[in-house]
Amino acid sequence: MITFDQVTVHYEDTAEPVLRDVNLTVEEGELCLVVGHTGVGKSTLLGAVNGLVPHFTGGTLHGRVTVDGRDTADHPPRELADVVGVVGQDPLDGFVTDTVEEELAYAMEQLAVPPATMRKRVEETLDLLGLADLRHRALHELSGGQQQRVAIGSVLTAHPRVLVLDEPTSALDPTAAEEVLAAVTRLVHDLGVTVLLAEHRLERVVQYADRVIHLPGDGRVVSGPPAEIFRTSSIAPPIVELGRTAGWSPLPLSIRDARRAAAPLRTRLSGVVPPAVRPAPDADRPRLLTARGITVTYQGVPAVREVDLDLRSGEITALMGRNGSGKSSLLWALQGSGPRKAGSVSVGQPGDPKAPDPRKVSATEARRLVGLVPQTPTDLLYLESVKQELDQADAESGVAADGIPARTLLDRLAPGIADTTHPRDLSEGQKLALVLAIQLAAAPRVVLLDEPTRGLDYRAKAELTTIVDGLAAEGRTVVISTHDVEFVARAADRVVVMAEGDIVADGPTAEVIVASPVFAPQTAKILAPLPYLAVDQLASVLDSDGTDPSA
Repeated sequence: MITFDQVTVHYEDTAEPVLRDVNLTVEEGELCLVVGHTGVGKSTLLGAVNGLVPHFTGGTLHGRVTVDGRDTADHPPRELADVVGVVGQDPLDGFVTDTVEEELAYAMEQLAVPPATMRKRVEETLDLLGLADLRHRALHELSGGQQQRVAIGSVLTAHPRVLVLDEPTSALDPTAAEEVLAAVTRLVHDLGVTVLLAEHRLERVVQYADRVIHLPGDGRVVSGPPAEIFRTSSIAPPIVELGRTAGWSPLPLSIRDARRAAAPLRTRLSGVVPPAVRPAPDADRPRLLTARGITVTYQGVPAVREVDLDLRSGEITALMGRNGSGKSSLLWALQGSGPRKAGSVSVGQPGDPKAPDPRKVSATEARRLVGLVPQTPTDLLYLESVKQELDQADAESGVAADGIPARTLLDRLAPGIADTTHPRDLSEGQKLALVLAIQLAAAPRVVLLDEPTRGLDYRAKAELTTIVDGLAAEGRTVVISTHDVEFVARAADRVVVMAEGDIVADGPTAEVIVASPVFAPQTAKILAPLPYLAVDQLASVLDSDGTDPSA
């Protein structure tokens, strides 16, 4: 179905090719998982399948890419639209209509699908992706996860033979991600659709993959069965890391298989108290932000309902909940620039009458009080190069006096980004890293991050954990709105769960997420009822035990 024959892709502003001498064949009805660190060329590989590379991205493509017998060099994307459906990293970039129903029908209109068939496919897709209740909603009113599902649905209605998905679950909560992946798997198994799927949250998708395409970062592409590739790959989900640590062979790729393999290990570790993932924060730490009665509505519909929240110095809080539960609305209300129908926010010591409300001070002062990185980081990028953005952040933050330069922060999150690169030419993960660096350069007392791990690989998420730990150590408080349960298990001291605009759970990370079948990380599911959250805990216990973990 898809063939790469000695394909090399080189961009003018890069010293080395992004892809080098790639030979690859993807058969009909395969679900191929494309993995690799941020910026290694995954999006370039996917873009070559429907002709976006090089027809729209520029650069030079050597070799030959064919899809269903069509050479992409001779067929631009519009001539491949009936064969290849593409969903990019940012769904907003692909929307061309105003409402959900219109967006689902648009691709079929361009392909001259008969009206009766269009109506039937729209209804099927609404049910398939759980969008029936949103059919008349405006696209800009949807949450990020809802927009992602609409983007996938708009492609599925055209019934393509090849489906290319770039980070399809990055904005989805765990339940919605499972629903989307189940729908994609049905397309593969029941209709023979060929799927190329790039995803950083490998723990969600690895069990569905027929084959893994690994980009090590030197332009090469390595392809093979998932268990074989992950045995030695530089990037792997927690279930694979756990299998490597425990010495299991073959490596399990599903929770069910891993639990079976872990039965002897659970027995041997029974009664052993694992080390804490994170040191317990000081119980007497002062309160930095106090929110009371926060209420947010949109056109009369409540998004946040009279929420009370206290954020303390040195604390990292994860804000979780399904898509549309009110997480982003709460963050914007706390930051001050978002709508707030009722309630108050003060940043400072409790009881201090001079503790300011970020909504009532200048933009510069508000940024030093509360910094917010939104779900769509490009909203904060407006200059012509990465260097200009970083220099502007340093100038506005007075970083020369007492802060960390934005370039230093960026290199820790996503190393190797050239100063001359235009921000809009970066991958989604790189854009997010750039905006994180810009906002953190101001060193605000309260840091709010809305889905910061979207588009970041495991290495970058580890660096992000180090950075937020450093902020907490300096006495700041950090709130991270996320669906990434693996990141929460390692990075958060406290978890707050929202539903329908209310806070329904609030407590220490281990207590909240282990008790939830939805939010529990893979290690907790595999080793339950033992109290483990991360692979590092198991590795530490096995090292101190000094015995063969596979025995």
